[in-house]
Amino acid sequence: MKLKVISRSADEFTRERSNDLQRVFHNYDPSLRPQERAVEYVRALTSTKLDRIFAKPFVRAMDGHGDAISCMAKNPNYLKGMFSGSMDGDIRLWDIASGRTVCQFPGHQGAVRGVTASTDGRIMVSCGTDSIVRLWNVPVATSQGSSDSSNTPSEPVAVYVWKNAFWGVDHQYGGELFATAGAQLDIWNHNRSQPVNSFSWGSDTVISVRFNPGEPNILATSASDRSIAIYDLRMSSPARKVIMQTKTNSIAWNPMEPLNFVAANEDGNCYSYDTRSLAEAKCVHRDHVSAVMDIDYSPTGREFVTGSYDRTIRIFPYNGGHSREVYHTKRMQRVFCAKFSCDGLYVISGSDDFNIRVWKSKASEQLGVVLPREKRKQEYQEAVKNRYKHLPEIKRIDRHRHLPKAIFKAHQLMRFMNDSARKKDAKRKAHSAPGSIVTKPLRKRRIVKEVE
Repeated sequence: MKLKVISRSADEFTRERSNDLQRVFHNYDPSLRPQERAVEYVRALTSTKLDRIFAKPFVRAMDGHGDAISCMAKNPNYLKGMFSGSMDGDIRLWDIASGRTVCQFPGHQGAVRGVTASTDGRIMVSCGTDSIVRLWNVPVATSQGSSDSSNTPSEPVAVYVWKNAFWGVDHQYGGELFATAGAQLDIWNHNRSQPVNSFSWGSDTVISVRFNPGEPNILATSASDRSIAIYDLRMSSPARKVIMQTKTNSIAWNPMEPLNFVAANEDGNCYSYDTRSLAEAKCVHRDHVSAVMDIDYSPTGREFVTGSYDRTIRIFPYNGGHSREVYHTKRMQRVFCAKFSCDGLYVISGSDDFNIRVWKSKASEQLGVVLPREKRKQEYQEAVKNRYKHLPEIKRIDRHRHLPKAIFKAHQLMRFMNDSARKKDAKRKAHSAPGSIVTKPLRKRRIVKEVE
């Protein structure tokens, strides 16, 4: 004879202290919960609405510059450090956590057009329209996390005078070389007062330069002749070039996929490219209504931030055609530079109104310490939202963003112009001989040609 005895230990359901949570045991048999999908949908809808209610992305504004912010750079060795340069020649090192100036680097007589830091965070390189490259020592106390801020000016370690104005600078990853953009592409060494190498492809000005994070000897540049060029320092001549219909203002490499980069263009779009095939863009990111001035990837490589002449900041997924977030304020003017913080939690922007602003990369994210229970709840809400994000009501609430009236009207006008051009092409194609008119996809439409 077989007996089944029901036994239960008191330790499994009894609270040890009165403040402990009551343990609840769930039976996950789906037949016991016929309304599970409906309950989850309501939870996803409520969570999406709460995200929009608590979306307050602005953290702080840091003022101190006397002119427009023209360039910014992260300190790879210091999480809270951010360098900024302005049009009046002032360079500052900021502590993002406190919003204070840690150190000033005076010396440039014209606009500062580029700042960058070495991989170890000890050397900062700056250049500008005064045709001078300056090397600075970054304060050691800052790298060690000291909270003592001082506005005492620092003296440059080296000053290199050159023949032409500079428009950008970038430092090699893990090396002693840095590249400057100007009348030509110049490669410098920390210990040399003259460039160790120079590249030129045409006679137009190079306006931006970026080293590849995975292969230190490869770099990409954009020039005023509407070209994007790939250079290899191990070769005596440039490698490849693609010419577009409009100028590219900035370039950013994907830190997780170093073969790919994204270009911020003057036509208001961003174009993702694979260096192995420049004849066609991998993706076209559209939403800005004016020129995109700066671009920077998140450390995760899954999204990037853009700053535009239309006075907005947008965050795009790396493979999405439209932005997931847009930030703007009434006082913020044209955005000249935008960067992700080193941990990817914040976005820092510099604009024409002399201010540096700090934003949350996730608008509704809770700042401060998050308890384990809260973290589990947030993870569950994200999973539920991701499961039902394709449904119309949730999709509508999640995508809705308030825009300034001028940008909203410009969007409407651009949409009307694009629809008119599409109808005109369709009519021309319908009234022409079959095969005489070939419609190019958007990924190829803005590319003029590729030069090997």
